[in-house]
Amino acid sequence: MNLSNLLDQRVRNYGPIRVLLIGAGKFGSMFLAQVPTIKGIEVVAIVDLDLDRARSACREVGWDDDRISKTRFVNDASEELSSLDIEVVIEATGNPEAGIKHALAAIEAGKHIIMVNVEADVLAGPLLAEKARQRGVVYSMAYGDQPALVSEMVDWARSAGFTVAAAGKGTKYLPSFHQVTPDDVWQHYGLTEEAAKAAGMNPQMFNSFLDGTKSAIEMAAIANACGLMVPEDGLGFPPCGVDDLAHVMRPKSIGGHLECDEMVEVVSSLERDGRPVFRDLRWGVYVVLKAPNDYAAACFKQYGLPTDATGRYAAMYKPFHLIGLELSISVLSAALRGESTGSSREWRGDVAAVSKRALKAGEILDGEGGFTVYGHLVPAHRSKAQKLLPIGLAHGIRVLRDVPAGVTLSEDDVEIDATRLSVKIRREMRSHFPKK
Repeated sequence: MNLSNLLDQRVRNYGPIRVLLIGAGKFGSMFLAQVPTIKGIEVVAIVDLDLDRARSACREVGWDDDRISKTRFVNDASEELSSLDIEVVIEATGNPEAGIKHALAAIEAGKHIIMVNVEADVLAGPLLAEKARQRGVVYSMAYGDQPALVSEMVDWARSAGFTVAAAGKGTKYLPSFHQVTPDDVWQHYGLTEEAAKAAGMNPQMFNSFLDGTKSAIEMAAIANACGLMVPEDGLGFPPCGVDDLAHVMRPKSIGGHLECDEMVEVVSSLERDGRPVFRDLRWGVYVVLKAPNDYAAACFKQYGLPTDATGRYAAMYKPFHLIGLELSISVLSAALRGESTGSSREWRGDVAAVSKRALKAGEILDGEGGFTVYGHLVPAHRSKAQKLLPIGLAHGIRVLRDVPAGVTLSEDDVEIDATRLSVKIRREMRSHFPKK
């Protein structure tokens, strides 16, 4: 990749890359833990609603008092985003409204923006990425997170001349998980409520990983970045271990799970009866390749790739990812190469809100990982035609009429404030995409 050599040259000639971090939660803290060992990245300022928590996070990850004293800690990103000494902005709040606001401000100020905030990216990423390209700055996925790692694998596969049959990740999934709420989430992680609280774990955030919402969001981001298709009926979460990826992640016409080649899908680490899948991919990512000719297929076999029975489909996978510990790759790629580590380019996939239970008129939705709705992956053309309610807007809004359990909500089912920035940007994107 040569990034470390480029960074050495940068430091010698111009000094360190100056970074603004917005959001000092888990992802941000993992990035901060690596900063002292990367000569050439300087976190100039950290923006967080809780400044004491942000300073405490820095201490917990090993920052000394001198480094902390030289860093600005602020509640509001507005002034920092216009600062001349900031080159790269990391948006790690996880809040779609805040993410869109910060991304637009960074782009307008001519700063590269690394969007850890996949929730905001799926809500309006194709439009934000286009605005960044017009401004001449980088809009990038966060390396270390699964969408960026999958995008890298897809790019590698295509650059080597392969068709991508499927791409995605693994997770722990059962159909009943769609109805799990923050009240009963910890039993599925093998934790008590007291232990989770002591560890500072947010039940709604962790529930979004379990109830299928986060998987839907990440697959939409991958589809939009890589031009892959999403299943018409949403993710199937087939149980599948790494040895069976090439067999399961191929078209139904030849015995696989997919509607066709070039699709996103998530594999489950649990069989439908709850038994663990053998050699599961719960923490990893994968890509399934399709050989362009008999010679390439023969090479798959010769070099030990796990293939399907035809020998034409082969799987490559990465069993783990390091989340924020790898985020510097995005920072360096943007600042030194002017390149993203994955970026939305099309609107292929969207994530619609589905009622977890029967909802009554007047109820307030609580969004991703909450008690009322979960996120369901849908094709963008369907979302646009039916005006489906995106999960990124399904927080703090009122239901206008009774809705049965298991219904995909539309914008007509809720009271939407058209003056909200996120709503305006979402509607602008919906009118602009998909492009023909």
